[in-house]
Amino acid sequence: MPSDTAVKICGLRDSANIRAAAQAGARYVGFVFFPKSPRHIEFQDAAALAATVPMGICKVALTVNADDAMLDALTQAVPLDMLQLHGSESPERVAQVKARYGLPVMKAIGVADRADLAQLDLYAGVADQLLVDAKPPKGADLPGGNGLAFDWQLLAGRVWRSPWMLAGGLTPDNVAEAIKRTGARQVDVSSGVEREVGVKDPNLIRALIQAATRD
Repeated sequence: MPSDTAVKICGLRDSANIRAAAQAGARYVGFVFFPKSPRHIEFQDAAALAATVPMGICKVALTVNADDAMLDALTQAVPLDMLQLHGSESPERVAQVKARYGLPVMKAIGVADRADLAQLDLYAGVADQLLVDAKPPKGADLPGGNGLAFDWQLLAGRVWRSPWMLAGGLTPDNVAEAIKRTGARQVDVSSGVEREVGVKDPNLIRALIQAATRD
């Protein structure tokens, strides 16, 4: 029987990679709305791509410390299934966003060492899902998508009230080991399936999903 690991491919910007992700079995596709990111996409382009996503695949919008005006415009322009908050949003802000937009909210938490796990406990139960990502280097422009991994053993045996997803430096070559070490049931990959920064490769997408879902 195949693994039931759910895969999210984030930072998609063209129809060929949407198609590759969907055909390979991705459960989530992510669009980045953060101008500093090389994966940033405009609302109208994301709306056109979202319309091509097959039913049953969750369409996720990644934002960073977005205010209500930005989220209002985003949710009106793009058909979405989930909001991913990837900045320094407080638990109170997570609750506000959930209430205002009526969409599930995933909160990203950066982890570098054991002390950072307390943040996961803080947001568990407030966010609908947790994204456990590698903490960005000090002074980095991007809160995620930096191709960095963290010590997966920190997560071994851990459980939270909310479902969680593993991110950070995952590639077709290491994703199976990451799943084995952490017990992750969901993984999120962006830079690990790119042939150059911001440019996804359909073959890498297929290889990553195959590796993540193989027994």
